Amino acid sequence: MSFDGLTEFWNRLFGAQPDPPAAIVLITAVLALVVVLTRTPWRISRNAITIAHEGGHALAAVLTGRRLHGIRLHSDTSGLTLSAGRPSGPGMIFTLLAGYVAPSLIGLAGAWLLGAGRITLLLWVAVALLLAMLVMIRNFYGVLSILVTTGVVLAISWYATPQVQAAFAYAGVWFLLFGGVRPVGELQILRQRGRMPESDADQLAGVTRVPALLWVGLFWVVNLFALGLGAGQLIWPLLTGLGVDTAAP
Repeated sequence: MSFDGLTEFWNRLFGAQPDPPAAIVLITAVLALVVVLTRTPWRISRNAITIAHEGGHALAAVLTGRRLHGIRLHSDTSGLTLSAGRPSGPGMIFTLLAGYVAPSLIGLAGAWLLGAGRITLLLWVAVALLLAMLVMIRNFYGVLSILVTTGVVLAISWYATPQVQAAFAYAGVWFLLFGGVRPVGELQILRQRGRMPESDADQLAGVTRVPALLWVGLFWVVNLFALGLGAGQLIWPLLTGLGVDTAAP
């Protein structure tokens, strides 16, 4: 690649794109919310939340010095991340804690990038994270899921028009912000029915002696906070663009 080509690629990757029309931001928010609240679309799209969930476990394990053995993604949208290390202590706690908050925190980071106009950078960061996760996948369905997801994001980032890129990026971030909240409710319902005795919250309770319900509550607090802050990041440019006075009286 020539120097001019590298310069063009660098500018394309790290340069800011114009804010999309307000309609794109609002329509993608509504569509993402409908997908999260509707049974069949949620069941299909929930796999993206599982990828983020297991990726959160894996990243936390690596950052806390645990040995990451692999990740498995299943067709029923469940997943499993295997790591080795001390069965208690901060490393285990943070690894268990990271799963249910990861989609919302990733969505919050994505909202920050979109608020700064870095649409293309967001898409390429997503590709890089998916490829990093791919090397740790240990089952066929998991490999297929990551490859398909990576291919879609890469194709959109490279070939789509700026407006299509913006719509895709905003829809994805809204989906992570909204979609990070629903699994916490599902978790508690399944726990009440006795169908998830080894959930992340129950394992955290075993490690810390803090009741599992309090860990579920912490998942709720973190994810709802991320949703509120992320929504503010996405909507703020619309308010300033419309000339709305957001200063305190």
